[in-house]
Amino acid sequence: MSSTQEAGDVFGPGLGPAHAMLRSPTVLIASVGLWGMNIYFFRLFGIDYAKVLKHDLVHLDSDEISAKEMKVTEMRPFSGMNEYSGEDEGGGLSDEDFIMEGLNESASSITWSRLVSLSILWILLLHFTYFIWIDRLHGGPVGAVFSFYLVVAVSIALPFPSLHWLRRATGIVLQRGFELFNPRCSGLVSPDSRYPPRPIPFVDVFFADAMCSLSKVFFDWGILLHMASNPGPMKASAQNILIPSALAAVPYVIRARQCFVMYRVGYLKGDPKRFQHLWNALKYSTSIFPLCLSAYSKTLSPKKEQELESYLIALLVINALYALYWDIVMDWGMMQNPMKATNCGRAILRQRLRFGAAMSALILVADAVLRFSWLLRFSKSMFPSEDSFVLCTQFLEVFRRAIWNLLRVEWENLKQMKVHLHNAPQPPSLEEKVALVGRTSSGKIHTRPLANTGNGR
Repeated sequence: MSSTQEAGDVFGPGLGPAHAMLRSPTVLIASVGLWGMNIYFFRLFGIDYAKVLKHDLVHLDSDEISAKEMKVTEMRPFSGMNEYSGEDEGGGLSDEDFIMEGLNESASSITWSRLVSLSILWILLLHFTYFIWIDRLHGGPVGAVFSFYLVVAVSIALPFPSLHWLRRATGIVLQRGFELFNPRCSGLVSPDSRYPPRPIPFVDVFFADAMCSLSKVFFDWGILLHMASNPGPMKASAQNILIPSALAAVPYVIRARQCFVMYRVGYLKGDPKRFQHLWNALKYSTSIFPLCLSAYSKTLSPKKEQELESYLIALLVINALYALYWDIVMDWGMMQNPMKATNCGRAILRQRLRFGAAMSALILVADAVLRFSWLLRFSKSMFPSEDSFVLCTQFLEVFRRAIWNLLRVEWENLKQMKVHLHNAPQPPSLEEKVALVGRTSSGKIHTRPLANTGNGR
């Protein structure tokens, strides 16, 4: 939670609604480029992120798996990943894996270079659209934003073969967004139900966490819709804040719901660790409390708003510390056995680090600092305007999520490898190796015991 998710900032003394509406597309474009950065590091360190994200999906019921996925699953079952190379030990990747993984140079692959180039192109298009719509056509900020989104949508829909990867990427995002609202993983089933309880796939959890860092984008979309339906100056009233603040809370509500579903599934399966999901749901609720208090305070007089400032700071501190602890221990698997460590570094970091100790420690420290980026609210004098302050904190949040993604996918990869190795067939025992088994053409099996190798016998 950071100041980027506080409702009242959009009503500050900035440079006007045009600049306020410019923030959300800018943050979304930055998120595209940062995901390209994630893909680059996954490829550099040999982590097949596509397989990690899709690992849980192969366990869905047959009525929820497409014919293509079923065919791929039957032909090439998941066989784990080499610890150092990150390559599939059981064969090559499927076409769909290539599309998401980006290890080849086909027209369908989503590579880091394409995502970074796309983000640069879109940021130039954004400013060009604003310049044409506002400065030349003398339109309003709402029309400028809708014009940009319309141009982007049309460019994605153009039937050019070179844009096939972009259409495929858009389809993946829309599909994952739909799954957040799809009740197929409700978990509210009895043990005697036709379909057994099933946990929410990791890819849905990962996608919902990403949406939490875009909470302010949802708020700005609410402001955009309100301004489109109610022309005129935007004032800090309860009616104007209610809908945008409710939209800003949607990602946290979705993620908390996923935690309750996982708790229900764990309860039906008798999982002793099911209560961790309740603690995780509480963590997301601590993100909603500051948002609600900030929205409410903007409907009060400046004096009463100042009286609530200390409560808002307390809620922000609680959320930042809670979320930081969860990042390190639960999401990244660090500090598992600190009392058994021989040095301070091993007490914090885990034994297996695909990104190395130095880079992992740097990510951990950066995440800890960025969790408290809301403290910049006390140094607003360093920003030329309120809008630049909000945009800066929004960008810091999506950057924090980008580096968080690296260790989160890495830890999930290690856990999946551990489960796979645990379920893998065990090698033959010494007794089985001693007995040499040969099958004749008649189908009979003959065993030949080990020759006696005693002393002189």
